[in-house]
Amino acid sequence: MSKFFKSKKIMWIISIIPLILTGITIQFMPDSVPMHYDISGKIDRWGSKYENIIFPIFILLITLFWQIFILYYQKKSLTASTDKERHEAASNAKCLIIVSISTSIVFGIMQCFILFGSYFEATKNSTHASVDIAKVSCILLGVLYIILGNYMPKTKKNGTIGVRISWSMYNDVTWAKSNYFGAIALIITGLLTIITSIFVSGNLSTILMLIYLAIAVVAILIYSYDIYTDECKSKH
Repeated sequence: MSKFFKSKKIMWIISIIPLILTGITIQFMPDSVPMHYDISGKIDRWGSKYENIIFPIFILLITLFWQIFILYYQKKSLTASTDKERHEAASNAKCLIIVSISTSIVFGIMQCFILFGSYFEATKNSTHASVDIAKVSCILLGVLYIILGNYMPKTKKNGTIGVRISWSMYNDVTWAKSNYFGAIALIITGLLTIITSIFVSGNLSTILMLIYLAIAVVAILIYSYDIYTDECKSKH
């Protein structure tokens, strides 16, 4: 339990860092900063510098969301009636902590780019974005997909994370195979997103990323259904 406690402590420390950095940074910003850009990157709305606090608060809310599920699986690992259930619950709790930490780090880096852009544009009285946030976001999300993909095969059958459809949750075999394939699909999606985002604009990067995700989802559904039908046949 001490390892769990330390991991959760790290999880919360990382998730609160963006809020602390934002609180410090906005003290040096003009009162009015860019808050929105049109498709060409032109600033089309200015707002209060304190609006920059919204995203860090969102990061904390996401961490709280994961914390609820982590506590659920921790409790389940203590009250499970079998060693198998106990191991599965503990494994899922560990994976959720990794997911939460990874998400907070990626979103925290994203917030740093947002703050830099807002500060630079406000002090220089710019009319266009100095940082292509959409491009940066796609690259960071691509990294996140790769990280999450590496941990998907480590999850045990559950209703919180992983490929959670009726076909994949039919039994342990369909779960393991579906999530292994899903992990590969997510890692490929992340790699393609990073590579294409480096060479194209942020708007096009976003569109391509969504296309990659859609293809990955369809491929996962088809593969999971095939595994499910094979398992059903093997039992008859």
